[in-house]
Amino acid sequence: MAKKKVAMLTAGGLAPCLSSAVGGLIQRYTDVAPDIELIAYRSGYQGVLLGDRINVTSAMRERAHLLHRYGGSPIGNSRVKLTNAADCVKRGLVKEGENPLRVAAERLASDGVTILHTIGGDDTNTTAADLAAYLGANGYDLTVVGLPKTVDNDVVPIRQSLGAWTAAEYGATFFDNVSNEQSAAPRSLVIHEVMGRHCGWLTAATARAYIQKTSANEYVEGFMLDAEMKKIDGLYLPEMAFDINGEAERLRQVMDKTGHVTLFVSEGACLDAIVAEREAAGESVKRDAFGHVKIDTINVGNWFQKQFAALLNAERSMVQKSGYYARSAPANGDDLRLIQGMVDLAVESALNKVSGVTGHDEAQKNKLRTIEFPRIKGGKRFDMSAEWFGKVMDHIGQKYQSA
Repeated sequence: MAKKKVAMLTAGGLAPCLSSAVGGLIQRYTDVAPDIELIAYRSGYQGVLLGDRINVTSAMRERAHLLHRYGGSPIGNSRVKLTNAADCVKRGLVKEGENPLRVAAERLASDGVTILHTIGGDDTNTTAADLAAYLGANGYDLTVVGLPKTVDNDVVPIRQSLGAWTAAEYGATFFDNVSNEQSAAPRSLVIHEVMGRHCGWLTAATARAYIQKTSANEYVEGFMLDAEMKKIDGLYLPEMAFDINGEAERLRQVMDKTGHVTLFVSEGACLDAIVAEREAAGESVKRDAFGHVKIDTINVGNWFQKQFAALLNAERSMVQKSGYYARSAPANGDDLRLIQGMVDLAVESALNKVSGVTGHDEAQKNKLRTIEFPRIKGGKRFDMSAEWFGKVMDHIGQKYQSA
């Protein structure tokens, strides 16, 4: 029987789970199969293509528990699509005429890898699916097991992706301080832009966490620092339709009464309309290797600022983004427990040669299982009929409807 050898990689954007998931995998293999050799590819699939690897030593195993304390990734990330040969050539990852899938497969085979763990979102794990299919079709003996990471919480059919709970908590903490900017000038408009390209879950969950965080505050009556200053006045998601003039009229009444307006905006809210507007004006919109619009070049928060600042007659307006702060945080208690369950199943599945992505399967009554790769995809919409979301919107006092 061939000796097993485990490799792992993290890819895509950061999330508050990568360091902990890497540490958890190292710990679990050390507990149940201590003789298995462990390596990690540096900077995701880029490391696989370039043969850039980290050997996990016994000293690193002994201190792997420390990785649960940190955000970021201890083995580095990148965005590489193995089926986009042109992009891989352009970036110097493969030579002209080479198939990146074959290059990756040959690297894994030459390194003696029998198990590969991919920790990432839908792009990472759909790429893992492409790789697993190529390996199977071409006679490579390799089991691929992914773990679902994304702060957007938008992976189909997984109920809860790793890191999303933590990102909501840290986004709320971030804005708890930023909200005090409402006292810096009269008629202030403060916009909190939250990550979420196609799914509004994180923006909604961050709003809920912020409301929970600030609801127990005590104030000195008579001063400007009060519950009104900490209140969210509007929340806008990709799944939501709204009349901008109607909203402006509602928010102008708030501004006239309190002297400030606070908005929570998903970075994907009105994204399609903004992109269409720019392309119609002849602007070239940048996209990544997966064909996604490079959302940091769009600045949805700035678009909302331009629309509402004038309509509300704001004397001062600003956009603050919690994304990098929130996604780089260490996993909180809820995520640590979720990570442990998925890591344990990932190791068990890998040792039993079952490929797929671990997660609570919404199509099978939220059972934790290793979900088949072909069923994994991104872009899951946030369910605005969720009871907790209705309570958030009632607290805000905003009427809404689906887009």
